[in-house]
Amino acid sequence: MMSSPNKQEPSTSGFESDAQSIAIQPLARKLNLVESIRVGLTVVALCCGIIVLGVSAHTLSVYNWTNLPTDFLLPIWPENFDARPTVALVVGSTIIVVSNLVSLACSKVSSLRNKQMVHTAMSFSAPLVGLIAAVIAMAFFYSVNTSATDDTMQSWTCRWETVIMTLPPHFGTLCKESRAGLYLSILLIPIEALVLGVAGWQFAVEKQASQYGFTVRKGSPQLH
Repeated sequence: MMSSPNKQEPSTSGFESDAQSIAIQPLARKLNLVESIRVGLTVVALCCGIIVLGVSAHTLSVYNWTNLPTDFLLPIWPENFDARPTVALVVGSTIIVVSNLVSLACSKVSSLRNKQMVHTAMSFSAPLVGLIAAVIAMAFFYSVNTSATDDTMQSWTCRWETVIMTLPPHFGTLCKESRAGLYLSILLIPIEALVLGVAGWQFAVEKQASQYGFTVRKGSPQLH
């Protein structure tokens, strides 16, 4: 019996497409998971940077406001006072806040997110810049804070934190703020290192995904 001329032979292109789609589904889920982890850690780093910036800037402003001339009868602050460690925390946290804001913008703004080179570059550069800023701020803080002749914001305010003051500066409050800024700055170092590591993990997954011809567009994987 002759076969009907209208009968078409089955095509394998559809099966290949379905097989490819099934193969990339776990990879797509992994890519979205890694992206979520990186963005989440970036938000944590941003929040820590904002807190460090806030408390450090506040302690510095209180010092500038209450610092009396050296010839005053009862000076509140010591003559040999070094404010550079606090300034270092302000500068370092400012850099961290800006870099993480730019990184989040590249991850959430569609026009920037769809530019793969820009997105990848910021995924690496933002945590790297934040990590370097945190390490430098901490190194400078501890190098100056070990001085036996000059007092810093933390050494002076925490020395007099038990003194009850009805007017600024409130040394107890300044001591707590100074410690909070220091501890969060220390915490920022492993957080930024984690973000950098997750960015490398995401780059490896994206490179693997590109072999299947798909990428992430506007937060969801799509085939090219």
